[in-house]
Amino acid sequence: MSGRSTVRGPAAVVLAVVLGLLAGCGSGDGAAPADGTGDTRTITTDRGPLEVPADPQRIVVLSGGLAGYLYALDEPPVAADTRVLGITGFGGGFPPAWAEPARAAGTEALPAGEQLSVEAVAAAQPDLIIGGGQGITAVQAAQAYDRLAAIAPTVLVPRTLTGWQDQLAAVADAASAGDRVPGLLQRYRDRLQQVKDSITPPQGETVFIASFASGKTYVVPSTAALPALARDAGLTPTDVVARAPGARLASTGDGLEISPELLGTVADAPNAIVVIAGGRSLDELRRDPAYAALPAFRAGRVWELPATSYRPDLDGALGTLDEFGRIFGPAGG
Repeated sequence: MSGRSTVRGPAAVVLAVVLGLLAGCGSGDGAAPADGTGDTRTITTDRGPLEVPADPQRIVVLSGGLAGYLYALDEPPVAADTRVLGITGFGGGFPPAWAEPARAAGTEALPAGEQLSVEAVAAAQPDLIIGGGQGITAVQAAQAYDRLAAIAPTVLVPRTLTGWQDQLAAVADAASAGDRVPGLLQRYRDRLQQVKDSITPPQGETVFIASFASGKTYVVPSTAALPALARDAGLTPTDVVARAPGARLASTGDGLEISPELLGTVADAPNAIVVIAGGRSLDELRRDPAYAALPAFRAGRVWELPATSYRPDLDGALGTLDEFGRIFGPAGG
């Protein structure tokens, strides 16, 4: 069996979890009563059915990018990896977005390193392990899957799920908390409407640029999580993939590496949003001739978003909406 939560597409995830779990049947064919301690339910994974606790008590999450969903679902993990792209590193410490609930719940920070500490996971005595998503932690969990599965049922969220709604649904499915998803989605929709009613989106297309520690030139495909969120708010993301045929698209689908020479062709939109995720600051990019020559930079129509906006979870999505309100609202744009 695999711990990968099956997703045939974004709509399938939300439909299966929001409708199926609300109907009380889970995502599989063995749903148990919510108060049945020790009972299991069966979910469908990429490699077949997987039995998970119907009411998990000790969840360990192997990705800092997924941990926030568990706090939002009121299923705090007993142990969690703390690494979030551009926010935390090998120095440890909980990401600010969920540091307070993590401390309140007594969540232990898993050791971060070049390899996953299976021993630390086992020491947490989990009855459910959730990992996957994007980044190095997803790679580590996949490499250690067999050893993790020997400890407890292990669900790995596919890396192809880049939208926060789909990740939320997958994590909720694994944690038997799908009945809480509709309320969280409504919370986002309510905030989205408030922001849309208060902002004036920039005219024309907007290109999304990511500044990573590697120093390489990256733009963000219009189908990735951040541009999709921006589209919800009324912005028009540039289709950078169509402008750079043959460029290297990340396996997660949310980053397009291009040569610096192509930047002027691919990122020639009148507006630009830059996400600093461990790389050069916006001021440093402004001093780079390749960026300084872009139409958006020349016109002063460049805005910065925090690293949490690049691969947002629910908190990141809400925070990004707040940023749009600040940037494009009456006092901003």
